Amino acid sequence: MKDRITIEGREGAFGAYIARPKTLPAPAVVVLQELFGVNADIRKTCDELAEQDFLAVAPDLFWRQEPGVDLNVTSEADWQHGLRLYGVYDRDAGAKDVKDTVNAVAKLPECTDKVAVLGYCLGALMVFLTAVRYHGVDAAVAYHGGDTEKYLGEVEGLNAPLLMHLAEEDEFISKPAQAQIKAALAGKPNATVYSYPGQHHAFARHNGAHYNAAAAALANGRTSEFLHQQLR
Repeated sequence: MKDRITIEGREGAFGAYIARPKTLPAPAVVVLQELFGVNADIRKTCDELAEQDFLAVAPDLFWRQEPGVDLNVTSEADWQHGLRLYGVYDRDAGAKDVKDTVNAVAKLPECTDKVAVLGYCLGALMVFLTAVRYHGVDAAVAYHGGDTEKYLGEVEGLNAPLLMHLAEEDEFISKPAQAQIKAALAGKPNATVYSYPGQHHAFARHNGAHYNAAAAALANGRTSEFLHQQLR
């Protein structure tokens, strides 16, 4: 299928969705999923990035447990399914998968060899882990990354420019955790953290229960400006 590619990772091959811009080659953005897999929302996010002249690739992070997960954010059964996968997901192995994806995408003939990583929730945590553990990421964008505060001891490894979006009323990232994240990144000149007052988790996600069009537009506008600045 023209919108699917295979990533040959160090520990196995896994699928990825790909959205191509009209003009190639182009800088790339690796888009990292939430606990719902590479679902319609993640694919739409890739398509929107392609409309902004980026090559967008979303790898299947759950390939070890259950390849091809595609869950509906409005289904309670799908939520529970996703939470089970999230609970046993190997984050260390996942960070290697993300880096393998970055490496593979950089070598695609459609890519200029500039590659950013961008993720939501679980994917945003994986953005942070990849950016602090590995070189070769040109930019990193994290939307409300749950559990990021548990890995702040690794922040000194951050080399890539990082843009982070936090919802002040996030029910999954406590205010003390948000304060810890901001404090840890305050000393990093290449890191920028934006807070969104009154917003809840996944405020910028299509179809999210707490989707807020104005806050999403503000966050996504900042992301677009950041990506164009870092990758072009």
